[in-house]
Amino acid sequence: MNTFQHLVYSVDSGVATITLNRPEVYNALNDQLTFELQDALKLVAKDDRVRAVVITGSGKAFCSGQDLKASSPDVKRSFKESLHKRYNPIILGIRNLPKPVIARVNGVAAGAGCSLALACDIIVAAEEATFIEVFINIGLVPDSGSSYFLPRLVGTARAFELCSMGTRVSAMEALSMGLINKSVPSGQLDEAVKFYTAYYAAAPTRSIGIIKRMLNKSTTTGLEEMLEYEAYCQEIAGSTNDYHEGVQAFLEKRKPNFTGK
Repeated sequence: MNTFQHLVYSVDSGVATITLNRPEVYNALNDQLTFELQDALKLVAKDDRVRAVVITGSGKAFCSGQDLKASSPDVKRSFKESLHKRYNPIILGIRNLPKPVIARVNGVAAGAGCSLALACDIIVAAEEATFIEVFINIGLVPDSGSSYFLPRLVGTARAFELCSMGTRVSAMEALSMGLINKSVPSGQLDEAVKFYTAYYAAAPTRSIGIIKRMLNKSTTTGLEEMLEYEAYCQEIAGSTNDYHEGVQAFLEKRKPNFTGK
């Protein structure tokens, strides 16, 4: 049994749920929570039972970003060192995880909390949720991947506006601009998330992981190289048990029983 101080980790029916658990400060990220989140992502990477991951927040918020009250203003911290040790490993852990990660955004996602949501593969938000690149409000710049994800999701002009003005975006606005996958009333949030987790927990997990790597690579790769990479990846996918099960199920006119292997 894995115990954490500032997050709750559970696995059920092939789905790992990682819940940021500092509701009294809207799940703001202190040192301990960022390191625990890194550890939780390492756990899901090693656990063959886990075929999908949900990241969410307890209470009214998803994550309000860096806990500005956690460190003394009299102690000068290195932003660069903090990002390298605390935040960047989380974002890379999500993007490199060969399993789908779903952000269950139940409330505000601000600053690094917004980046955390954007790093996920699927984002489902309650209508009451908001997204805000709050960095500019204290004279900082986006980090934890926001400058990478935002322009790819909404375009450069919209990304510049959101980052430079700290614009608060409602879930419905986020949906309309292609920032998230789905927005639902808060009472339907769990059902909407379960729609995805039920699918991915029964999907060909290795193929999902390969698709994730392919889409990651496509953002910085030309067509010819991607064609070669597709051929390489297809060879791997074609050697999986799930491929053979999928073909057999098709021939037998039944639903495939994918095991993720």
